[in-house]
Amino acid sequence: MQEQEPSYWGALDRYQAHYIVRMEADHRHYARARLETSGRFGAKKIVSATWEGGRLADVLSADAQLCSMVAALPMGQASITVEPTGNAVRMHGKWQNRRELGITKEAFAVYERIAGHVRELGPPPV
Repeated sequence: MQEQEPSYWGALDRYQAHYIVRMEADHRHYARARLETSGRFGAKKIVSATWEGGRLADVLSADAQLCSMVAALPMGQASITVEPTGNAVRMHGKWQNRRELGITKEAFAVYERIAGHVRELGPPPV
């Protein structure tokens, strides 16, 4: 028998799409997109994007084309975090519900470009 009143705790309807690059990683491989915006609420637009974090953030901030690609993304997809997880570097955006979840061709191109910079930076020195 199913309950008539749903409970408001338990698993939430939230997901993230992850882009993973397999390689040994350390603190140099951390970066987070810092977005400058204009407007409010539904009219909020991204003006520019820079990166903050480790050595990778410096490399990504120096790539002007990447910063303009991130600034062209919708607000929900432009909040990108790149983080090391032991034997991989993981890239992801914000949590989304099942109706919002998806990656556009433009967002995938951004992840591909970041992955290229991650591979160029290479694994941590031994």
